[in-house]
Amino acid sequence: MKIKVLGMIMAGGTGTRLMPLTRERAKPAVPFGGKYRIIDFVLSNMINSGIYSIYVLTQYKSQSLLNHLKDGWQFTNLLKDQFIIPVPAQMRSGEVWYQGTADAIYQNINLIENCNPDVVAIFGGDHVFRMDVAGMIEYHQAENAAVTVAALPMPVSEARHFGIIEVNENWRIVGFQEKPEKPHTIPGHPDQVLASMGNYIFDTPILLHELYMDATRPESDHDFGRTLLPDLCRRRPVYAYDFYANKITGEPAEKSNYWRDVGTIDAYYAANMDLKDIDPALNLYNPKWPLRTANYNDPPAKFAFDQEGRRGSAIDSIISEGCIISGGTVRNSVLGRNVFVHSWTTVENSIIMDRVDIGRNTTIRNAIIDKNVRIPPHSEIGFDPELDRSKYLVTDSGIVVVSGEPSVLEVSTISI
Repeated sequence: MKIKVLGMIMAGGTGTRLMPLTRERAKPAVPFGGKYRIIDFVLSNMINSGIYSIYVLTQYKSQSLLNHLKDGWQFTNLLKDQFIIPVPAQMRSGEVWYQGTADAIYQNINLIENCNPDVVAIFGGDHVFRMDVAGMIEYHQAENAAVTVAALPMPVSEARHFGIIEVNENWRIVGFQEKPEKPHTIPGHPDQVLASMGNYIFDTPILLHELYMDATRPESDHDFGRTLLPDLCRRRPVYAYDFYANKITGEPAEKSNYWRDVGTIDAYYAANMDLKDIDPALNLYNPKWPLRTANYNDPPAKFAFDQEGRRGSAIDSIISEGCIISGGTVRNSVLGRNVFVHSWTTVENSIIMDRVDIGRNTTIRNAIIDKNVRIPPHSEIGFDPELDRSKYLVTDSGIVVVSGEPSVLEVSTISI
């Protein structure tokens, strides 16, 4: 990429709809796919796109996220323009936290001025998606845009859940609607709307000018989608970029790009379950577009015992490093690192996070088990809705979420 690009990732989301998974961590730090964190997707997209100068803006319960960035996303100090630096909220505008997405960037405007990039890529850190950011920047330059907004075509029926972009026939943005009941559709496609993905490419002078202007307006929400961009598109060329036109190296041309808003328990569960399909919508095994994360010195996964009724096995599942399946059965599930499944236990259709210990003669289905939880022997989870609701969170669709306070978790001895 010949122009100088600065990446700024918004990673301070509270993720209230993902409770209790976000009780002790920010949404971008929530585990995903066995060994990853949600923020790994946007960071990998930027690195794979040739963007190596990245600030990660944190705020809410950021310690888990900071630890992950330290373990998995540190560059050497050989080149000063290659960095991934977490930036805690500095309260540079007084005794206030970030008031909106635009305010978050404004409160760190000195970082942009010091770096002096040609364009700034402002992306969210809480979605699961694959995207070549370089392709979006090329479109931005070709249209001579002041700002380009990544847009996701979707059915009209979904419009009430998203911020909707109104465009003309050239995809220049002429307006925004927030979760409308009667949305503006894509010209020539009356059954589709454009949802904003919350990912932006700004020409740096435009961004700096608009942030300073927005900060002086007491009536502003200080948010890109709600205030700054709706005002700016009336004065400057602001364009929408079709996410489905983006191409990923190593993926079949006919395969649609992947994006999921994993903001609810059910959506998070479904996105994890996508990974274990024979031909997954999200391919983690593309060597030309690797998904990077922290690497740990964990041993290989192990499957123990081969006796009738006591056979360690995993079917249509993802099993991460350090797992021991000791005479138990795992089916249609995603297991994080160092999970121990004891004998005569069955785990089905579930997401099991790191260092979970599941006792003997236990049956689990349709569940999400948070990190470090110990499930006692002879437990049943996912079979009796009333009993599950008395102990755990259960979604309307029947997904059981088991979480534990780290300070009171029982430490189990791992033995076969």
